Parts: sequence; C-alpha cells; structure tokens
Amino acid sequence: MTRDALIVAAILFALGLTGVLVRRNVIFILMSVEVMLNAAGLAFIAAGARWAQPDGQVVFLFILAMAAAEVSVGLALVLALYHQWKSLDADAASHMRG
Repeated sequence: MTRDALIVAAILFALGLTGVLVRRNVIFILMSVEVMLNAAGLAFIAAGARWAQPDGQVVFLFILAMAAAEVSVGLALVLALYHQWKSLDADAASHMRG
C-alpha cells in the first residue's frame, strides 16, 4: 500500500517538475509547483503510515500552509507581471527591474 503511494508521489513529482521546466506560462508553472508540493505531502503521509507515526500528517499540514503562502505570493506576482507587461510569459519576467 505505502509502496504504491510512494510510486504515485514520484510520478506526480516528476510531472510537476516537467511542467516547471517545460511551460513558459506563469500560471502553469505555479500549478506545477503545487503538484510537486502535493506529491511531497503524499510521500510524507505514506511514510508516516508505513511506520505508524503521525509525523507525516504533521509535516503535511506544514506543506499545506506553505502552499497557501506560495499561492498568495504567486498570485501577486502574476498580477504584477500582467499589469506591467500585459503577458503571463515567464520570459517577460526576466526583463522586470525593480
């Protein structure tokens, strides 16, 4: 059971990493980071279930809090990027000065 969960977590993490490396749209990059965070959380839950410890669930709560903070900062960056460049292309962000 836990081995299957770890395999699913590895597949999800690989898909998220591929999305971060391949996509140029900032929204898709942020969604890929969220997939990677959820994969890490699934791995912690599976490891906690394997050793019958609640530590994996506690760490997952921290991952959820970090994901919420990442979404709020990411949304602010998306709005700033679109406001200044009228585009959500990640390459446009490399031209930002501030």
